[in-house]
Amino acid sequence: MWATTSENKAGPRGLVAQANVIAAHLYHMAKQEELPIILKTYDLILWYVPVVNRLPRDFKFTLGERIVAGLYDLLDDLIAARYASKKLSKLEAINTRLDRIRFQTRLLRDFRLIEAQRYAHASKLINAVGIDLGGWIKQQKANAN
Repeated sequence: MWATTSENKAGPRGLVAQANVIAAHLYHMAKQEELPIILKTYDLILWYVPVVNRLPRDFKFTLGERIVAGLYDLLDDLIAARYASKKLSKLEAINTRLDRIRFQTRLLRDFRLIEAQRYAHASKLINAVGIDLGGWIKQQKANAN
């Protein structure tokens, strides 16, 4: 699998291609080991940041920054909750943060800053995180009893 420069007839381009294949493989392995809720939140951030970057200046640096900061905090909090010994209180706080993001997203739509299709897509992604979070909270409550 690993080729030295002398074995690689394609030269540096071949090595770059090999490095890309290896990086893609490592990325795929890392994704398989993550909790689905963390991956969904990560994907939500990947989708949302470019949307916020296209907002008009007045909203980009107010509502947009709040949304993006909330999303980053959401991801940070989920990662922390994953390793916490007492998860329930952390998960309930995360649920509140997710609700804020949900309302902020609705504001984008009501201010006509995003199209209905984008709002529907954002809502779908946020709801997917919410469903996983609700399941995790339910599991923690059952374990507490």
